[in-house]
Formats: sequence, structure tokens, C-alpha cells
Amino acid sequence: MIILPAIDLREGRCVRLYQGDYRQATVYSHDPVAVARRWQEAGARWLHLVDLDGAAQGQPVNLAAVERIRAATTLQIELGGGLRDLASIEHVLSLGIERVVLGTSAVRQPALLAEALQRWGERIVVGLDARAGLVAVAGWQQTESIAAVELAAQLCALGVARFIYTDIARDGTLGGPNLEALQAMLQVVRQAQPKRALIASGGVRSLEDIRSLARLGVEGVIIGKALYTGDVDLAAALACAASCEPTTEAGA
Repeated sequence: MIILPAIDLREGRCVRLYQGDYRQATVYSHDPVAVARRWQEAGARWLHLVDLDGAAQGQPVNLAAVERIRAATTLQIELGGGLRDLASIEHVLSLGIERVVLGTSAVRQPALLAEALQRWGERIVVGLDARAGLVAVAGWQQTESIAAVELAAQLCALGVARFIYTDIARDGTLGGPNLEALQAMLQVVRQAQPKRALIASGGVRSLEDIRSLARLGVEGVIIGKALYTGDVDLAAALACAASCEPTTEAGA
């Protein structure tokens, strides 16, 4: 299982939100490049970047910080936030970003998603962010009427190979991941042919949470606040993920 430390960018700074609320933001560093280097030195191979300003405004805002992180590390990077047209996606990928995460555009612009999948395949990841099971978009400021599991089934049929599932109520709370919701999502992505991958996000607070997620059989887990508060040590999390084995059913 892959551990992806998270850096959420707002006004060029490294912040964490509480349950996706922009009014409840804690600044952890004014130098996201230094944070990225710290995660690389701890042994991370992947980095999950979110342009919070971009998500709210509908277009990338913090690309200067993204470019600095790309230049300063050898991490594989996935980036989400405000990528709602093909030109923006193409530009981000041209910077050397390995994967882009589409959220709002995946929900509201299925033709764009289909075109992006045709052009870039598995470099396109869909972020399914749910509030009470329903998909949230536009920087989590708006909620759709479709359930995340229903949308996942539709997007599997469209050809999406990888999803990130975030339970907004758990995000930034250190309340533990929503294992029940993740299990339901896994049932959907495993029914697809071929099976799709799922990355879990939201609420991770301990090594035991990482073990629980590994047992479920998710491909990876994004960890944010717990790394910044010190509740989880990244090197220990990476070692835990490497040693944990999924259940027979999860690995099937």
C-alpha cells in the first residue's frame, strides 16, 4: 500500500482545512517546498498536492508553488484543484506532474473527462469527495444529488482506472477513516472489469488506521493533518504500509 503525504496549497502556503471549511484553515508552513523535501527525506515516493484556491476559483492558482516543488524533489506527484479544462490539464502534465485529479469536472463535464481519459489514460484520477455519502464539488462548497458510489459505478464504465475517496466529515479531524464507506466504494471498483484502484483519504490518525486500510485492500492512503500534528510519523507510516498485507478478499 502506498502512503501519499498531502500538501494543501492556499495563497502559496501549506495549510490544512477542517472538514473542507476554508474558514477553518491552519497554516503549517509558509514554505511548501521545504515540507515536500521533508516528506521525501522521510522516504515518501508519492506526494498528493491540492490547489485549494484553484478548487474554489475553478482554475489553477498555485502553479508557481507546484513548479518549485517539482523542481526541488524527485517525488512522483499527483495534483488536484481547479483543473476544469483540457488546456489546464495538459499544462500541468507538461510540468512533469505524474497524475492529475479531477473532481468537479469529472462530475459536471463528462465529455471533458472522456476526452482526458482518451488522451492521458491512467494519468487521470477522479477524486470522489462525499458529504453524507453525496458527491461534493467546487472546493467542497456545493453538494450534488448523486451518491459517490453511484457516480463511481458510472465512471468505471467510462474507463476511469483510479479513484480517490474522501469523506469530508472526517477530513482534517483526526477522527479515523470511514471504513464502512470505503468498503462500499471498494465493492464498486472491484466489480469493474478490469478492477479499478482506490486511494483512501480523510481522518487518518494512527498506524492502526493504516493497518485497517491495508486490510481493506486500498491501493494507497493520503495522510495530511496527522503528519503535521505529529500524531503519525511518516517514516513509521511507510514502514507500516510496507509490512501490512491485505486480506485474501481484498487482494483478490
